[in-house]
Amino acid sequence: MNDKVRVAVVGCGYWGPNMVRNFSELDRVEVAVVCDLRQNRLEAIQRRYPSVFTTIEFARVVEDPTIDAVVLTTPVATHYPLAKQAITCGKHVFVEKPLTASLTEAEDLVKLARLHGRVLMVDHTFLYTGAVQKLKELIARGELGDLYYFDSVRVNLGIFQPDVSVVWDLAAHDISIMTYLLDRNPVAVSATGATHFKWQTEDIAYITTMFDDSLLGHVHVSWLSPVKIRQMLIAGSKRMIVYNDNEPSEKVKVYDRGVNFTDTSDALYDLLVNYRIGDVHIPRLDTREALHVECEHFIDCILTGQRPLSDGESGLGVVRVLEAAQHSIHNQGKVVYL
Repeated sequence: MNDKVRVAVVGCGYWGPNMVRNFSELDRVEVAVVCDLRQNRLEAIQRRYPSVFTTIEFARVVEDPTIDAVVLTTPVATHYPLAKQAITCGKHVFVEKPLTASLTEAEDLVKLARLHGRVLMVDHTFLYTGAVQKLKELIARGELGDLYYFDSVRVNLGIFQPDVSVVWDLAAHDISIMTYLLDRNPVAVSATGATHFKWQTEDIAYITTMFDDSLLGHVHVSWLSPVKIRQMLIAGSKRMIVYNDNEPSEKVKVYDRGVNFTDTSDALYDLLVNYRIGDVHIPRLDTREALHVECEHFIDCILTGQRPLSDGESGLGVVRVLEAAQHSIHNQGKVVYL
């Protein structure tokens, strides 16, 4: 490998230019190639980054022996064939969420990356935010006590996606955050959803994830909301957390609130319920751009061999839940066991 990791970014739609910008800002990286099928997108990149080579041919990217890593920000249906080709050609791969469009494809990519000794990382950007990292720290330290539930709402007016449902587009964020924070995977999934336009997939969905104890997870996603809401509630026996990503600064609030039960006799009706109303704590958060942190982490993993936070295995776990949720929706909310 050269002194710098030579990166190729494939796909210059909404997210691709952000990848180009963040990788270009890293000292140990050279963005060598940008690939897209649309010439006007490439021209825009070249005006801003004159030294970057642009091409419409993906084969030229993966067959170039000087390219160390490929970043895929392309439609979900293309993730599997493009990532497979890149890994087979010896490239490390960083792919936009979700990892693939099916569980079978995700399993194959994980096996392939392991076989070739390549880094496979999924762009679950929210895991790298200061807010989610703080939540992880609080839960790991036992600040919340025994966890009761994870409840998330991610709704907005659009943006409608032509190739995936709202489950695969938006819920991928919440499922990745949930499994990361709880450090466990659900054992069953039940979901309901609806399609309000004949040409479109589901634009609203409610997903319930069940674990092997009383812990419950719930995710509500929609493209048909008049307001933008990005909020999570995490409740435990000691404390409860509200994470509002729309807040400009005070995104995380820790509430010293809960319910205590005291059994005064053998009779059920003699249970005493005490409501604890304590202080609200607002922790300081890392304010660095999450995508910048994530891109730097990808390069660290290539250079040091460490396992990515959002590696192929974690991306596979998210796809497993998404596929089960989609199957449940198509079967009127039937519980799907994982």
